[in-house]
Amino acid sequence: MFSLKQPKPTFKSYLLPLPQPEDHIASEPMIKKLEPVLLPGEIVVNEVNFVRKCIATDTSQYDLWGKLVCTNFKISFITDDPMPLQKFHYKNLLLGEHDVPLTCIEQIVTVNDTKRKQKVLGPNQKLKFNPTELIIYCKDFRIVRFRFDEAGPESAKKVCLAIAHYSQPTDLQLLFAFEYVGEIYHHPAKKVNGIDPGGGGGGVGSASSQQTPLFETYSDWDREIKRTGASEWRVCSVNEGYMISTCLPEYFVVPSSLADQDLKLYSYSFIGRRMPLWSWNHPNGSALVRMANIKDVLQQRRIDQRICNAITRSHPLRSDVYKSDLDKCLPNIQEIQAAHIKLKQLCVNEPFEETEEKWLSSLENTHWLEYIRSFLKHSAELVYMMECKHVSVILQEEEGRDLSCLTASLIQIMLDPYFRTIVGFQSLIQKEWVMAGYQFLDRCNHLKRSDKESPLFLMFLDCVWQLLEQYPAAFEFSEVYLTILYDSARISLFGTFLFNCPHQRVKESTEFAISKNIQLGDEKGLKFPCVWDWSLQFTSRDRLLFHNPLYIGKSAPCVHNGAVKSFKRSKKNYSSTLRGIPPALKNGIISEQEFLPRRNSLILKLKPDFLQQTESQSNSMEQYFRDWFAKPVDLHGVILPRTSGTQIKLWKLCYFRWVPEAQINHGGFITAFHKVSLLADEVDTLNRNLRQHKSNSSVQGNCSELDQSRMYFRARHLNDTSEAPDFLSSSFPFSPVGNLCRRSILGTPLSKFLSGAKIWLSTETLANED
Repeated sequence: MFSLKQPKPTFKSYLLPLPQPEDHIASEPMIKKLEPVLLPGEIVVNEVNFVRKCIATDTSQYDLWGKLVCTNFKISFITDDPMPLQKFHYKNLLLGEHDVPLTCIEQIVTVNDTKRKQKVLGPNQKLKFNPTELIIYCKDFRIVRFRFDEAGPESAKKVCLAIAHYSQPTDLQLLFAFEYVGEIYHHPAKKVNGIDPGGGGGGVGSASSQQTPLFETYSDWDREIKRTGASEWRVCSVNEGYMISTCLPEYFVVPSSLADQDLKLYSYSFIGRRMPLWSWNHPNGSALVRMANIKDVLQQRRIDQRICNAITRSHPLRSDVYKSDLDKCLPNIQEIQAAHIKLKQLCVNEPFEETEEKWLSSLENTHWLEYIRSFLKHSAELVYMMECKHVSVILQEEEGRDLSCLTASLIQIMLDPYFRTIVGFQSLIQKEWVMAGYQFLDRCNHLKRSDKESPLFLMFLDCVWQLLEQYPAAFEFSEVYLTILYDSARISLFGTFLFNCPHQRVKESTEFAISKNIQLGDEKGLKFPCVWDWSLQFTSRDRLLFHNPLYIGKSAPCVHNGAVKSFKRSKKNYSSTLRGIPPALKNGIISEQEFLPRRNSLILKLKPDFLQQTESQSNSMEQYFRDWFAKPVDLHGVILPRTSGTQIKLWKLCYFRWVPEAQINHGGFITAFHKVSLLADEVDTLNRNLRQHKSNSSVQGNCSELDQSRMYFRARHLNDTSEAPDFLSSSFPFSPVGNLCRRSILGTPLSKFLSGAKIWLSTETLANED
């Protein structure tokens, strides 16, 4: 009989033991641990393992391996591979380092190397071949490329189709913000980063920071009237409940002499029933007003005269009204969109080594900088009319919700230093863009309706960057802040940039609440997260990048005989070098005429005896600009742009941050930013120490509130052990090595599309499709 006992082994091996099975299986848990971080309401739709993310280098040795996940909010690439050459500290709390929001995706291309086929994926489309490569073109000029060489072909196909489907929703309520807010309402305990998503506009700093007015209430408008001294204007509630116009806010400001009954009567004559909207008041009494065109031709002259008379009576000097027809003197939204497409082709699609000789001429042919120059010039002309001529200005546009948003904002930034602070700038965007009915949903193309898309908000931020570049000490915020603000408009979470008007938010969110059995109570629609609650996205340290170390505030503290005093800097304290290059350059580089405004850009109506532009009036305007540029700059007064060819620059940090050829490793603007931050922080630290040493006990007790530095790069802090990133480039803090995109460009259909084609693929490529 056979024994059940195993015989003892008699063979003895002198070789090294083979790895145990556990060692082979050890890699399995690593895949399982690569899971995305999900927000409330976010679900995983599809995923695929063993995906390779391509990095823009000449070799694939730095490519990253991991898992590609598609959710109803983002695509997420999760890897535990170490990043080459870099320790990256900056991050977004809502998005991982390799995550892309679905609303930031512009186009999706799948490629099969074997069959030499490629296909642009739309929603609800079929894919007849197994993709070996996925190329994602983003609206922020980033291009992300994934390879599926080791992944399962069917899994790769499914994740590509899922990304195409969820990134191109057909209905507003399919955007992630609705699922997120719905989950929060059903489960109030689910807060992201400890923040109430329906809160108000928090500041950049601590919880005690000044709040950003949202202009959703009567009181916000009333405070703005008092802040600007507009005594002859009043807050109107005639549109409460959106009874008059669905594209106007519930509350807005009108001349006190206009009765509510008149406004109701006149509203029918305006396009979209968009009655005149007050934007701002100059200390001399001049007002800035926005108005849509009057569609009733028979009543046009009478209503126009009545509105202008009411604005005139609101002026303390009863000055006349200056009307500017923006549709006739500025580029339209279609031209701006075309310029943006050409700019993207130049900055993303064309390798620098192949276009170096013609790059500047190609940039000029995009007309992007030309359009920026035209907006800055025209806004400066209108500043002249309010500042020097003491007349009120009406910005007239067909619907009054595109070009007027940009122009009105620039005028106020040039005239009012409050709007050059962080809180003031955020309140300006709330007032002139969000509440005034700028169509973020259509213009940002969240639902992929390309016929309505136009990057007007990006152009506004670019114009502000031009002013910041020319007057760095006049702005509290940095260009990092402007770039992050542009990126935030592409995240489908913030109600700030999600709708075409306030009424649409109330209507759509109320319908969604009813369908999800959410009790609203007295609320007017769901409360979406506000983009000004920056703590939702960034840590307190990363938010310090928003602050401009060169900014000179309204007053600066000093110590005299042990007491803290404040003094205001006079004009003599400012160096004229802050203005940049003087206009009197020879050799044909800059002519003085280039700094002067166009003479035919202001459309004048009413009272021809005063408003008809004459040669003497044009000379007066030119003399005003000539005198202004000859004097030292007052950082807390009016600032005017220089608009010559050498002064209007390309915003490299925003447009080139994903392109390796354009980056300067260990250099670029970030080196100056770093040194200035250290110097500013050291001066602030010494100043606080001096006050602590010489001031009385009451001031000493308040010094603890100032211990927190406002600089990202700090000179010294006892409780702070963090250091600067080991690897800096001119694109800091936006492009870690794993997000560079140059190598993914060549041989793709993007070039034909950006060259003006109606579709991404060429006719030859479409003929080869399955």
